[in-house]
Amino acid sequence: MTLITACTKEDSVAGNTENTGKVTAAPTPVISVDTDPESIAVLVNPQLGLPDHYVPADLVYPDVRFIFTEMIEKRMMRQEAASALEQLFAGAEKDGVYLAGVSAYRSASTQTTLFNRYVQRDGEAKAKTYSAVPGYSEHQTGLAIDVSDSAGNCAAEACFAGTKEAKWLAEHAPECGFIIRYPEGKQTITGFTYEPWHIRYVGTELAQEISNKGITLEEYYDAVPVSK
Repeated sequence: MTLITACTKEDSVAGNTENTGKVTAAPTPVISVDTDPESIAVLVNPQLGLPDHYVPADLVYPDVRFIFTEMIEKRMMRQEAASALEQLFAGAEKDGVYLAGVSAYRSASTQTTLFNRYVQRDGEAKAKTYSAVPGYSEHQTGLAIDVSDSAGNCAAEACFAGTKEAKWLAEHAPECGFIIRYPEGKQTITGFTYEPWHIRYVGTELAQEISNKGITLEEYYDAVPVSK
């Protein structure tokens, strides 16, 4: 698949020449945590939530395959993310990989219903390892989506890991501005177990940087780990 946008960044380390002629590295700039709910780079996790009753203003229906046919809220994404998702799915099909959407936008009320159901089934502590507390879900931003193969096999289930779809996403999602938001081995940082099906739109430049460095969005912002 061809890169949609090439990442071109200036050197982050500038050389400063002192009177002695010695070149020293400039300090690395501190990146402030983005908490603006309208920003595509917003950090939402168990510690950083969204404003009460937040609803993105530009939700649309991306023109991609889903595992259901109804035009309901979980089919929606923010406009920029939806366009990028269409490019991502088209690129996958060129490589013989057929993806389908499972769950995108979720309102706070929908997240409340889901979370309460998981708590009743597994208890609150376990539920929090795989489901966000209402108001603290990336799905509410309209920038995240769970995906599966075209038949809906292993939709939002552990068996999705290792599939050709999961492998393709891990390799190519950043080309269209998406990251695997909850990577393997990063639970103490993100607060969530490995979810190879959960992709989050952050824009091509940031997605490439995060992917190339093998880090999470929390690590990019040098945010405090969710748990220890």
